[in-house]
Amino acid sequence: MRVVIKSIIPCKVLDSRGDPTIEIEVVVRGGRGAKAGFGRAAAPSGVSKGKHEVIAFPEGGVDASIKKVRGLIAPKLIGVAVSEQEKIDGLLHELDGTSDFSKIGGNAAVAISMAVAKAAASALGKPLYRYLGGGRAIRLPYPLGNVLGGGAHAGKMAPDIQEFIAMPVGAKRFTDAAFANAQVHKKVKTLIEAKDMTFTGGKGDEVAWAPNLNNLDALEVVTRACEEVAGEVGFEVRPALDVASSSLYDTRKQKYVYGRGSVSRGGGEQIDFILGLIETYKLFYVEDPLHEEDFDGFAELTRKVGKRCLICGDDIFVTNVGRIQKGIKAGAANAVLIKPNQIGTLSDTLAAVKLAKKHDYVPVMSHRSGETPDETIAHLAVGWGCPLIKTGVAGGERVAKLNELIRIEEKLGAKAKMGMLR
Repeated sequence: MRVVIKSIIPCKVLDSRGDPTIEIEVVVRGGRGAKAGFGRAAAPSGVSKGKHEVIAFPEGGVDASIKKVRGLIAPKLIGVAVSEQEKIDGLLHELDGTSDFSKIGGNAAVAISMAVAKAAASALGKPLYRYLGGGRAIRLPYPLGNVLGGGAHAGKMAPDIQEFIAMPVGAKRFTDAAFANAQVHKKVKTLIEAKDMTFTGGKGDEVAWAPNLNNLDALEVVTRACEEVAGEVGFEVRPALDVASSSLYDTRKQKYVYGRGSVSRGGGEQIDFILGLIETYKLFYVEDPLHEEDFDGFAELTRKVGKRCLICGDDIFVTNVGRIQKGIKAGAANAVLIKPNQIGTLSDTLAAVKLAKKHDYVPVMSHRSGETPDETIAHLAVGWGCPLIKTGVAGGERVAKLNELIRIEEKLGAKAKMGMLR
């Protein structure tokens, strides 16, 4: 039975920062007696963006995107078979007509693309992860939990490094991993209060604590919290970082400028600094240790520590197959952050995941700092077999993804396994 798109309805909604973003509803129908399907998806937004990402919204913002969806996109997609995901995503590119979705907006494109997939799954009576991955979709990702924040996600007195992360690498079940991260989050608050009597419980965009601590003090706190929680839960919990180095890099000085302590580091010094942190704190994962154009620096760092630490590229790759191919050729990184709204469609996102896997790069599904309760990325991580997911620890828009993964694990029952990290 051919099931086609009946309607595409855009709506302006709030993200977790109170900023406007776009949500799309897709309704599908088949022939007489066929089951209708429905999909809804909302696009997130990032504040720490790679310069090679697609454009989130055209000039005129969300309202301009909504007009484009109603006047340009919906008329062309109504009547198209909802199962033809690649065709639909190709039409989005064709109708936009630019290389970066600057006409209709990457957020509109990705919300449509995700809603179409969810509607197709709904029409078949399947959860999205099963629709995408079939019977092989049984592995749950390990959650990377941002427990202490700085940089662009927090206030002026917070650390320069953007995210201090807990990684429950020893967990056997996703549920145990998610609750371990929540325990680390709570423990971090207690340890911050012991260091800073003036701490008022401030949090950053991703609901990680945002204390008045320098980078090393913050890392000491998170490392200790991971160790203490590991002792309580009975499995290993390791610290990790998202340095977000592009936000620290001064292109004029060609140095990484750390406001806390007034320290500037050249490229070689930055590599040595990160190497020291990996060795001292036994970091499991470091994201964006160098700026978004430094493929050679990423490669040098990966050669030195890639067998014992995941070096993940975000701004350097932006879920873009061309940039990932460049990184693979250079030997830069061994993991790729996957953010659907960086590239605009599920087909483009899946191509990035497949390329990463083909070359033994770990694909890491990820949220954005400006999120919504949309749970799609939880299903993408399971459906496409991403071993890691980055989706915070606390806050309704973050736990929406975590709780969905807990539900998926419950549905899978004895079949459920955890992702293979290396």
